[in-house]
Amino acid sequence: MRLTSPGIVLQLFMKASSLQKKRAILTVAAIAWGTVTIVMLLAFGQGLRAQMMQGRLGTGENLAVWWPGSTSKTWQGLPTGRRIRVWVQDLDYLRGRMPDVTVIGEMYKGDVILTWRRNTESTRVVGTNWQYGEARNHIPQAGGRFFNARDEAEKRRVIFLGDQTAKDLFKGAEPVGQTILVNDMPYLVIGVMKNKMQMGMYQGPDKSHAVIPITTFAAQWGQQRLNVVLLKVKAPALMKEALNRLATAMGARHQFDPSDPQVMGVWDIAETGETMDKVFLGLQIFLGIVGALTLLIGGIGVANIMYAVVKEKTREIGVQMAIGARRGWITGPFILQGLAYTLLGGLVGTAFAVVVIILVGFIPTEGNRALQFLGKPTLSWQIAAATALVLGFIGTLAGYFPARRAASIDPAETLRYE
Repeated sequence: MRLTSPGIVLQLFMKASSLQKKRAILTVAAIAWGTVTIVMLLAFGQGLRAQMMQGRLGTGENLAVWWPGSTSKTWQGLPTGRRIRVWVQDLDYLRGRMPDVTVIGEMYKGDVILTWRRNTESTRVVGTNWQYGEARNHIPQAGGRFFNARDEAEKRRVIFLGDQTAKDLFKGAEPVGQTILVNDMPYLVIGVMKNKMQMGMYQGPDKSHAVIPITTFAAQWGQQRLNVVLLKVKAPALMKEALNRLATAMGARHQFDPSDPQVMGVWDIAETGETMDKVFLGLQIFLGIVGALTLLIGGIGVANIMYAVVKEKTREIGVQMAIGARRGWITGPFILQGLAYTLLGGLVGTAFAVVVIILVGFIPTEGNRALQFLGKPTLSWQIAAATALVLGFIGTLAGYFPARRAASIDPAETLRYE
């Protein structure tokens, strides 16, 4: 029966593989180990990136925080060292000039005593606008809510608690619907914040504070001065322009140089997020390179075995070429063998890595600081594509060079080969 070229190549490949079982097993094991390494490194890198991004978003997305400072430049005859104070009425002024930007004011009061029955806690209370809840990622637990525009307009004594504050004050009791005293003034608890990971913060973690409407805060403590101003834009690229407009508007209103860095003390959270994206992209590339180099070591092992096979079969290859074997019949089995070993090892290694990742996924993160920080390893199509690409490349190279050497053998020289 006459066989086509692919059929001959496949038949030769099966014969060679059956004669080298031990070598094949060791080669597959080496590739499998390299595959486990690259998949696990990339999966843990992806999990760490997702966890860090989640922690960054805990503070808020597309935000900037402005702390008014003191002037360091003279301006229109006014001296340096003037303290710039921003007031509640400045918020409407800014909103009128920046309608496309969400402008939020914040006031702070530290060491405020919260009392519920016989329990007391000292915490920080924030007075702010109703848009603060969404902007700062204060998501309420089931059954609760953040205060709204009507609560702010009517100066209602309602309070939203950080999850740690609620836990410390209520000792496991249900907080929502309870009345507590805030420096001896009654407030209705309308919500408790969901637990969140928060990488960046100012004035302490959100879980340990309480939030009330800015109008209520001003009425209770008689304060009109803002501690900070928040800006929220629709996209990170718009933040630089928004900050320039803020500096220009407030400079004209409060008589300072808009370019004065001491007055415009800003934390651009949107820019920080872009920087973190680049850092973690670089980290994933580094981990991928480490894993690929580990896999390359296994590929070198495959190539060495193929070279050994070529050496052992030198006389046989010479005879085949002498009786008219085509070049593809010689090179094909070696390339196919290198690819087969590599891909089989890749499948075994990937399956093992997936099992490990699934088992790690069952480990609870609550109370486990390591997993809370590192996150859980995550597989993605990008990881699968990268692994397949590296495996295919290494497998092809591992079979190609020994195959090229086999095809370059001089049939006449093989007769004298021992």
